[in-house]
Amino acid sequence: MIRWFKRKEKKDRGQKRENLRETETGEKEEPEEDIFPGQTRVPEEAAGAKTLEGPEPETFAPAEGGGQDNSLSGKQAPSKAAPNLAAAPPPPGDEETLEEEDETPEDGVPEGGFFRRLRGRLKGTREKFVHRIDRLVLGKKVIDEELLDELEEILITSDLGVRTTGMLLGKVAGKVKRKELSDPARLREQIREEIRSVLSVEAPVLDYRAHKPFVVMIVGVNGTGKTTTTGKLANQLKQQGLKPMLAACDTFRAAAVEQLSIWGERTGVPVVKQKSGSDPSAVAFDALDAAVSRDIDVILMDTAGRMHTKVNLMEELKKIHRVINKKMPDAPHEVFLVLDASTGQNALSQAKLFKEGIGLTGLILTKLDGTAKGGVIAAICDELQVPVRYIGIGERLDDLRPFDAEEFTNALF
Repeated sequence: MIRWFKRKEKKDRGQKRENLRETETGEKEEPEEDIFPGQTRVPEEAAGAKTLEGPEPETFAPAEGGGQDNSLSGKQAPSKAAPNLAAAPPPPGDEETLEEEDETPEDGVPEGGFFRRLRGRLKGTREKFVHRIDRLVLGKKVIDEELLDELEEILITSDLGVRTTGMLLGKVAGKVKRKELSDPARLREQIREEIRSVLSVEAPVLDYRAHKPFVVMIVGVNGTGKTTTTGKLANQLKQQGLKPMLAACDTFRAAAVEQLSIWGERTGVPVVKQKSGSDPSAVAFDALDAAVSRDIDVILMDTAGRMHTKVNLMEELKKIHRVINKKMPDAPHEVFLVLDASTGQNALSQAKLFKEGIGLTGLILTKLDGTAKGGVIAAICDELQVPVRYIGIGERLDDLRPFDAEEFTNALF
């Protein structure tokens, strides 16, 4: 106790010096609290941290060696700085950083409903297409020839193409002539219904359990996201309880085999591969044998990207198709073409030539999140009558989803 009074006298002398310095310089320091025998001083940072909600900012971490001794039962002296720390706002920029992190969660973590995300990804197409229709009919009293001419321009410049635009205008004009449609305000809803009908291509239900193994060829030009889409589809099939396998039939591109192998490791899906430069048909043949021996449900064959105008590369695809069919007479069961939506009418040209070359059973439209040319999906469905099976709306593992015409149209409009 005597030592404590000596420390107290020493502290009082120090306080007088501080008061003198405050008078001379105008600076002020917070006085220390009295610590009685049996008590342990708790740093203000540690005391204040208890009143904060959420993770403890690094700024408030106690200095090394100054942590609280939880073994002592003495009454802790209150901290005057703690209320200020609790009420203090986070350092500048922290809130923005947290929001950015929330917008890019880990794979598999939901980010709102899928419809909400799809609607957000279609913003560019909606502004280029739907909002222009809204502005067109604003204040109009009748649907006349001038209005239909302006509507035609909107449809064509929204990548619906000449043929699909003519078909849609013909149906609208027919309803106007029969007096089934007269109010310009209803024009938007009419176009919406017609596009939904165009996107609803009649096709068999996609059933991956219909054959075992179920063989899918995935084709497309370079840069459409074909290999990435193949990996995402494998992950989706695995989540559905199926046993998928990846076949690296793209032996032309140097990094393709490695890229697909990484997707296999990431999703826990086996990969059949050979060294770069090998015959892709041989990889397909080996994959069929491996699938039977390993009791695989679905084989996804990632083929080399090729320009649709190159005849020799298209012949290579036909060879892979023949080898698969010879080994398994009813295969391949599906041939999916991966298209980049941002290429607009060029995507339609690609689809036409691939359909003529090897035949297509389905389309996968990617990169809808970064384009205003999503209207091309209607042109492709209308002209080729090939169903869209999946759409890609982002970089996340779960951003590849089965296509639903009703859902897509609602999100667009």
